[in-house]
Amino acid sequence: MERTGLVLEGGGMRGVYSGGVLDFFMEHDMYFPYVIGVSAGACHGSSYVARQIGRNKKVTIDYIDHPNYLSYRNLFREKSLFGMKLIFDELPNRLVPFDFDAFYASPQTFIVGTTDCMSGNPVYFSKDSADMLAVLRASSSLPFVSPMVTIDGRPLLDGGVSDPIPIRKAMADGNGKNVIILTRNREYRKHPELVNTLIRRHEVYNDTLAYIDELEQKGKVFVIRPTQPLVVDRMEKNKEKLSALYDQGYEDARRMADSLTEWLAH
Repeated sequence: MERTGLVLEGGGMRGVYSGGVLDFFMEHDMYFPYVIGVSAGACHGSSYVARQIGRNKKVTIDYIDHPNYLSYRNLFREKSLFGMKLIFDELPNRLVPFDFDAFYASPQTFIVGTTDCMSGNPVYFSKDSADMLAVLRASSSLPFVSPMVTIDGRPLLDGGVSDPIPIRKAMADGNGKNVIILTRNREYRKHPELVNTLIRRHEVYNDTLAYIDELEQKGKVFVIRPTQPLVVDRMEKNKEKLSALYDQGYEDARRMADSLTEWLAH
């Protein structure tokens, strides 16, 4: 799989789909040499690089009922709907320990996309370039509902704002073939929303999907995306829905495994 990348879209709680796909990959020893993700995709990707099967399911589905995980009360305490202290401190450091040693020892390249709040441009961090928990928090900080995270003097927010599916970055880094895990159905397109820096987000997203379709037709990317209609939104708290989406990701990966193996061999 030399010069083959794995590209992970974000999507808040829809990211449990990617968690299911990645657990299947880990169970079958499918580790791509280059991994890039934004927001929830980056968070799930970090556990994949650390080779922690099942961890993504634990930190999302199993803890979704925790009072500090996702609630409007967090807006008053942390200025964020998601409990950032719980998710990026207590969970990785104590409750569901993240294997930092395995993560940093991994031969895989791991890139996280964020958005520079001053320029609106994407800023990418490798796993060795900064405090990874801070980078993941920055990439997952939604505009207007999460505070900015400052790294190296730069105020940063959600990586999905400027580069929602970082396929172009993966290709620019030398990956001629890429596997892309999306968290939306094939027919989905974004509609205009928000203002200023976010005003073109729907255009960037839709243009990227069109580019991915073109690459897919040329056989340059292999796309895994939800095959069933989504009933999970970015802020979903229903455990049954989240578990079903995780299972769908796992089953989609299993169903497509032979096709993926064949595609990788060419």
